Amino acid sequence: MTYALIPTEPTVPVEVMRMSSSKVLGYAAKAVGQPLEPFTYKPPKLGKHDVRVSVTHCGLCHTDIQAIDDYYGITEFPFVPGHEIVGYVSAMGRAVSDLKEGDRVGIGWQGRSCMDCDFCLQGEEQLCMDIVASGTWVPYGGFASSVLVDSRFAYPLPDAIPSEVATVLMCAGIAVFSPLQSYAVRPRQKIGIIGVGGLGHLALQFAHALNYDVTAISSSPEKKEEALAFGADHFIISEDETSLRQAMFSFDLLLCTTSAKINWEALLNILKKNGRLVLVGFPDLAFNSTDLVAHQLSITGSFLGNRTTMREMLAFAQEHGIVPKVELMPMTRVNEAIQKVRENKARYRIVLVNDTVEVEV
Repeated sequence: MTYALIPTEPTVPVEVMRMSSSKVLGYAAKAVGQPLEPFTYKPPKLGKHDVRVSVTHCGLCHTDIQAIDDYYGITEFPFVPGHEIVGYVSAMGRAVSDLKEGDRVGIGWQGRSCMDCDFCLQGEEQLCMDIVASGTWVPYGGFASSVLVDSRFAYPLPDAIPSEVATVLMCAGIAVFSPLQSYAVRPRQKIGIIGVGGLGHLALQFAHALNYDVTAISSSPEKKEEALAFGADHFIISEDETSLRQAMFSFDLLLCTTSAKINWEALLNILKKNGRLVLVGFPDLAFNSTDLVAHQLSITGSFLGNRTTMREMLAFAQEHGIVPKVELMPMTRVNEAIQKVRENKARYRIVLVNDTVEVEV
């Protein structure tokens, strides 16, 4: 077998990506925190509901790096990351009826669910009781020539959404859209988006389109102009105590999109009484609970969204022109991309273009 190099264009011809192969080429961490190495493996067996998708694009999410570092304590090695995937259906199980070979699809963090627990039966598959095994990177993820998922979690993409845009929407997009949509209960609610990064710059766009009064809250003053361009009506520097005091009891909702160190007590004071803090990142929480109780504040986690919300998000993003700011890099430079994210130098998402696919010889 040899590996054919494909130019790093935003799309890869279907005719090339649909070529069959006896092996998958991926990039795997062999141990905790290690750089990724080329890794070949036998394609996982198709289940009756499964599709095999030839990967053309895969976003690099901070969650991928946390998994490489086994932050969650669940990573099995060798580990092939990647869960913001766009590609073409190349094979299908016998029960798949709503997709066909050659369809361009997007895949997010969740690649399957048990479909049988109480949450799955209620249509809240993202809360599946077997959620660890539901990740797209089980057994191997999207930093590879192909990936296998349940067809019910592979979403047909509108032609109008470019592949490099769709990749980021499949995880970062759904992560912020789901809570923003859920809590948009009346017009012009005041929301603070904490963090202007990979999640935050999308949250600003979605919140603006959902008719919130949007304030970007960032520790980086240099991000003000970009934040306003993304849809923020106002900008607050999170370390500016004067601005925070002036904003006390101002916000109906705070959406935290960062995992950076945060002065929680100061930020909780800018919530209105009965206000809500929603976490979509994984920040450390440490604060005096007095104001939380006295002001009747709520802290809520939000994990992705169900399949219905995913489809709604894609349609909403297309209608309102929600576009992440991305940098394209070839997948063969994945370690360079990872290092860039580790050093917080990505602005704001890196999308890997698959420049290597297997070809039988």
